[in-house]
Amino acid sequence: MDRSILLVEDDPSLGMILKEYLTIKGYNVELAMDGEKGLHAFLKCRPHLCIIDIMMPKKDGFELAKAIKKTDNLVPIIFLSAKSGIHDKIKGLSIGADDYVIKPFIAEELLLRIEAILRRTGIADSSFNESYTISSKDDIQKNKFLIGEYIFDYNLRILQYNSSLQSLTSKECELLRLLCINQNKLVTREKALLMIWGDNNYFNGRSMDVFITKLRKHLKSDPSVEIVNVHGSGYKLMIHRYE
Repeated sequence: MDRSILLVEDDPSLGMILKEYLTIKGYNVELAMDGEKGLHAFLKCRPHLCIIDIMMPKKDGFELAKAIKKTDNLVPIIFLSAKSGIHDKIKGLSIGADDYVIKPFIAEELLLRIEAILRRTGIADSSFNESYTISSKDDIQKNKFLIGEYIFDYNLRILQYNSSLQSLTSKECELLRLLCINQNKLVTREKALLMIWGDNNYFNGRSMDVFITKLRKHLKSDPSVEIVNVHGSGYKLMIHRYE
């Protein structure tokens, strides 16, 4: 099960930073930039948790939270606000919010608050910390890939080695999936760049090289797994069989 979050934040810089951070940590994040778009996104994606800024155009955070609670009274809500006054905190909590985080804040602190709430609701432990198994060829083709001693779950963006779990970014997932589908075959640079980045220009090419380096680090525990650089052409995900 994917752990999904609706993030409603009208500051584009903060919104994108938080979305990227939480995505890296294994969450599926939907970002909306105002209260009206936030309500539309909630009705569409029905997330496991909502993070809502209070001061927003069109519909403020308190109004949005009330509308959400009318639809689903059980969904957890965390308010973000630059207001530290006790009256605002009381108002937010009285609406039914589970937490109230004051700006500026440390991203790691917000993450801990999210995980504590999801543990309480029974989502975090059951979805993210389960032991993954490959049950059929169909699973491998559509959702999960066996890479030597690793199990790669594309849907959950998880790479498992024994009991160790590594969360992957969206770009890492897309690139690793492409390599897995073409295991032991050449994936040209042009194909990877067009499929994942949408353009095979120089800067995207340098970005892909960085993500290849990251994937090699993630896969280094199993010496039978290797991402080979085919000079001037592309990459191969090789699984070596030792007798």
